[in-house]
Amino acid sequence: MGLEAFLPMAFVIGYLFGSIPFGLILTRLAGTQDIRSIGSGSIGATNVLRTGSKKLAAGTLLFDALKGTAAVMISGYIAGPNAAMVAGLGAFLGHLFPVWLKFRGGKGVATYIGVLLGLFWPGMVVFCLLWVATAFTTRYSSLSALVAAFITPIFLWWFGHLALAALFAVLTLLMFYAHRENIKRLQAGRESRIGEKA
Repeated sequence: MGLEAFLPMAFVIGYLFGSIPFGLILTRLAGTQDIRSIGSGSIGATNVLRTGSKKLAAGTLLFDALKGTAAVMISGYIAGPNAAMVAGLGAFLGHLFPVWLKFRGGKGVATYIGVLLGLFWPGMVVFCLLWVATAFTTRYSSLSALVAAFITPIFLWWFGHLALAALFAVLTLLMFYAHRENIKRLQAGRESRIGEKA
């Protein structure tokens, strides 16, 4: 199989990794209520935090990030950087639209970070610093993610990583779509802050 012929397989690998719902798996193993029935209904770390368990939220964040990193690194090892980027796209879409959960997944923040880590780790550092700075100032997890995601493709483009900038521009648009209800709540002043139960 040639490298270009592997690209569809890289997408499938990424999608299957990305669609593993670690937030749901970890909370079920811990015996908590269905994470989809509380807060935003998302399977991501921010909503897991609303169970009151920081350990479960941290575990969800870690595994949701690493599944993106794993998909990128495996595909990149097999067929190079183009396959790695395709796998990153697949992983992000898998997290947002997992086949196992009727295509209703998370918001993609941790997986975005994990894909960044696998493709260009300085971009991951920039994203995390922007997230922390915005979260410290506003205590809005959603706004922090959106600000960091908006700036990340610009950072990649500025430093000459044009293909990565294009990929993360697409991922950023998808993230904004996934956060569309959060954006409405932010505009209305009804968005939950970090640490709030609902």
